[in-house]
Order: sequence, then C-alpha cells, then structure tokens
Amino acid sequence: MKNKFYQYIQTLQDQITSKLEEVDGVAHFREDLWERPEGGGGRTRVIENGAVFEKGGVNISAVHGKLPDSMQKLFNVGEADFFACGLSLVIHPKSPMVPTVHANWRYFEMYNEQGEVINSWFGGGQDLTPYYLFEEDAVHFHQTCKTTCDQHHPEFYPKYKKQCDDYFWNAHRKEARGLGGLFFDYCKATEDMSMDQWYAFVTEVGNCFLQAYVPIVERRKDLPYTAEQRTWQEIRRGRYVEFNLVHDKGTLFGLKTNGRIESILMSLPPHVQWHYDHHPLEGSAEAALIAVLETPKNWLSV
Repeated sequence: MKNKFYQYIQTLQDQITSKLEEVDGVAHFREDLWERPEGGGGRTRVIENGAVFEKGGVNISAVHGKLPDSMQKLFNVGEADFFACGLSLVIHPKSPMVPTVHANWRYFEMYNEQGEVINSWFGGGQDLTPYYLFEEDAVHFHQTCKTTCDQHHPEFYPKYKKQCDDYFWNAHRKEARGLGGLFFDYCKATEDMSMDQWYAFVTEVGNCFLQAYVPIVERRKDLPYTAEQRTWQEIRRGRYVEFNLVHDKGTLFGLKTNGRIESILMSLPPHVQWHYDHHPLEGSAEAALIAVLETPKNWLSV
C-alpha cells in the first residue's frame, strides 16, 4: 500500500504543478529534492512571484524511522518504527479576489520490533480560504467535494465537512480559517471499509482538487482590486499564519519529527499584516466574510 500510494502522489504532484503553471502563465515551480537524515526524503516544488500565484508549494515526502518520543505519547504506544508519506499543498494567489487553498493527502504505517505493520491509516482533505466572499465559489468547491464523497458513502460529505469546520477553527479568534471543505483522519480498515477502499476514496478526493479550485481561480484572477483590499488580504493572511503555527497538527508533526523546515513552513504567505484590534466596517464586504467565518454554513443549501 505504501508503495502504491507514494507512486500516486508523485503522479498527482506532476498533474497539479503542471496545471497551476498553465493557469499562471508566467511563473514555474522550482524543485528541491531533499533527504531526511533519519530516513526518507521528499520533493518540494515552490512557485513564487507569478502573474496569478504570489507563492505556493506542492510538496511530497516519504519519511521513516523510529517514532519520536513526542509521537509515542500522542499515539499512546511504546517504541515503534513508522512510515509516513503524503502530498501537501498551499497556494497563495496575488489577488485578494482569488482564495487561498490548502490540501493534503497522506498515508501512515506503524511497525512492531519484527517489522510487521501494527497500524495504518489514511488522512487528508482540502479547504478554501477566501478574502472576499463569492457564494457561487463556495458552492462550487463544496459541490465538487460532495460529488466525490457520494461515490463512496452518502455520509462521508456531511461527516468530513463538519470535521473540516471543527479542525480549521482558530479557537483563540473564535472564527474559522476559511470556508471549509473536507477533513478526514485515521481512516483505518473496518468491516465496512478495506484499506483498498480507503485508497480509492482518498485518491479520488485528490483527483478532484483541480476541478474544485481551478475554475474559481479562472473566474476571479482578472477582477480589479484596490490597495485597501490588498491590505485586507494581508490582514486575513495573518490569521492563516496563526492557525498553522498554533493549531495545525501537520506542522507540529513535521517539527517534532525533524522534518525539513523549508518544506514545513512553505505554507506561510510572503506578505502579511497584523493590525491592533482590527475590525472591518459594519455592512462592508469584509464584514460579510467575517460573519460567515464566525458561523460556518452549509453551502449546499444556500
């Protein structure tokens, strides 16, 4: 399974970076190959200063070795070996009219002293973080997610949509990071779902990413915007940074397993602002976004 999934994310990385380069029309992804001293490595691809994308990363990795003490405590196990592979991406467009997007699809195995697999699971998801609210974009993103989920189980979309709303919640701000999408973790073999069935589900979610995101970019990338709207984008990016550094489990896992710091922190945008006690004007487009972030919506009943 680990070899099959790693082959999949290698191919998916190629597909996504090629399409995003085509959409941008100017910038290309820079590639770095790296190795982790404890075992494994990855392929980092970063795009910067494009016509559409100000900064973005589409990274894959496959790492293995001894499970660190901090992770032993998290999983409530003793000494064990592990293998983890996945694709993680964050794209920060230049225009405040185009939303930031994040996605991740991953697979994890844990082994006993004899090298036998004692636990394995899939995880992942994708979510949208706009700076200005276009309801048709939110509906498109969520409908694409639901259509994909419904091919596997009618309860997957509502379940994983709620888990996304719960996970990407900036508790210290009492607001969501964005408009949500899907979030699933610890997807293990059960009587109802084999690991092959989980593989089929996770890979189909990965395959629908470009369909979910690119049409939104194409609709919004040429809209005009003001310097004030750009400032608002950078203020909201600050909330994105806060979530990733305070709450995000993937960031913490990378830091605690001696991950490659440049790849871990590629999710951070290049230009960010923090204004003291900032509040948008009542009745403004900015205030409309905040209202939705404070109370996550069911976008498919809009």
